[in-house]
Amino acid sequence: MNRRTMLNIGIVLLIIIGLIWFNNSYLNVKPDMIREWILSFGVFAPVIFILIYSIRPLILFPASILSLAAGLAFGAFWGTIYTIVGATAGAILAFFLARVLGSKFVKGRWKGKGKAIETQLEKNGFLYVLLLRFIPLFNFDMISYISGLSKVRFTHFLVATVIGMIPATFAYNFLGSSLLASSWWVLGLALLVFVAFAILPVMASSSLREKLGFVKNGEKNNA
Repeated sequence: MNRRTMLNIGIVLLIIIGLIWFNNSYLNVKPDMIREWILSFGVFAPVIFILIYSIRPLILFPASILSLAAGLAFGAFWGTIYTIVGATAGAILAFFLARVLGSKFVKGRWKGKGKAIETQLEKNGFLYVLLLRFIPLFNFDMISYISGLSKVRFTHFLVATVIGMIPATFAYNFLGSSLLASSWWVLGLALLVFVAFAILPVMASSSLREKLGFVKNGEKNNA
């Protein structure tokens, strides 16, 4: 593990600690408060949650917050299920919104990372969507929108999205569900799983970017 990777891992851990400190010092939002609010909708709570998650791409609300909330309210298993359903619906919405409304407007205008992703998606859509979902080098919604603008098949996009989001979604929901656990070892295990998925993109990003065609060999060597 090189120095740059260790530095990035340290940054991830500092961000997590900082968010916990900020909440405890200023917001004072307790896990059980979030859980009670979601469950206040009764039998409709899962439906309300899925609907909120479905329209999330339109307002670019952080998916991580909703995923943690799902774990808090529904537990690791059902929270993961509801999150996958909502995230899939949101990804479909973003995909078709981009394909119907944006294809003519942005045609030939993508540059930089966006252009690189679009090119690779058109060459091998399923594989690239799957890898980018599993190891999120780029924003979740960004991949959905660019997939809609590219020529990737919808079925490839859909299947790759569902499969690719499962590991990270479970990690977030497991962490969320553990926030109400009375056992420290459960919380510790959840944090370990979460941190593992948080640092995975950092550790794999350099080699994976090159394999996906986002970075040329010469650029990597000069970095």
